[in-house]
Amino acid sequence: MTETRTDNVTWLTQEAYDRLKNELDHLSGPGRKEIAAKIEAAREEGDLKENGGYHAAKEEQGKMEGRILQLRQIVDNARVGEAPARADGEVGPGMTVTVAFAGDDEEVTFLLASREEQGSPIDVYSPKSPLGAAINGKKIGEKASYTLPNGRAMTVEIIDAVPYAGA
Repeated sequence: MTETRTDNVTWLTQEAYDRLKNELDHLSGPGRKEIAAKIEAAREEGDLKENGGYHAAKEEQGKMEGRILQLRQIVDNARVGEAPARADGEVGPGMTVTVAFAGDDEEVTFLLASREEQGSPIDVYSPKSPLGAAINGKKIGEKASYTLPNGRAMTVEIIDAVPYAGA
């Protein structure tokens, strides 16, 4: 579910790991066989230069191989288990974080986690996003600034940071 402080290690819940592993197993097994059959069927149609089905199947194969590489990297470098235990209020991956935006009374709570975590009951922000990178390592009460896509600077104050407890 969440990325640790190293770029290559991703901390995952057991459910997220199982989902990603199943996707990897399918794509690298039956998925590859299915795309190979599509390519072979398109080849049999004749001239490959003007064969739209062949080119579409090859493009699909390329996208699938890219996803297989991505999943293999995540699964091979995953740490599966409980969220990091941090009682010190320091923001990091695996934490449910509440921030207040400067000039706004509203507080926003989200999970600082990998984009691979789907179905979380709260919003998920990547530690590599501008906001995630700005608050990573900060403690409750500290402020952090980051640049919005439109070039404006935004400041947030860390209100709370606790280990993610799940749904």
